[in-house]
Amino acid sequence: MNTLAEKYPQDIKRILAKYPPEQKRSAIMPLLFLAQRETGQVSPEAVQEIASMLAVSTTEITSVMGFYTLFHDHPGGRYRLQVCHDLSCALNGAETFLEQLCRHLGIEEGQTTSDGLFTIEAVPCLAACDKGPVFQLQGDGEIVYYEKQTLESAKALLETLRQRAAGEVTP
Repeated sequence: MNTLAEKYPQDIKRILAKYPPEQKRSAIMPLLFLAQRETGQVSPEAVQEIASMLAVSTTEITSVMGFYTLFHDHPGGRYRLQVCHDLSCALNGAETFLEQLCRHLGIEEGQTTSDGLFTIEAVPCLAACDKGPVFQLQGDGEIVYYEKQTLESAKALLETLRQRAAGEVTP
């Protein structure tokens, strides 16, 4: 088994060095990011390893994962489009935007395109209440926010990402 400690010893050492020993629990989020770096998801084994490393329960680790939309315990596309669906964004057309985006991609919310590029998810507040519809895009090691979106602007972004994935445009 390839454990986090075997794959990323220097990264783990650097992360843990940022926190006093009695506060090493604070390293949960950076270690979760490290765990999902390659596959875009945190495996149950990684949850167990992080819990052991930090001397906390696996429930504490999964609680953090459950609270933040940045961590995933299931596979998804190379790019995750997470559309805010809270009230403010809904009043700015987020529900219609999400439906149109799903229709354009040929999938339903929570699904991944057949080419494995895109997963679309509805998520709670992305803290851009006056800028909806808004989504965060996770992929290629980045998280980028796109505010005041239209179907046309999102389609243009998706096409750019498809081209990047096909090697036609360098990142």
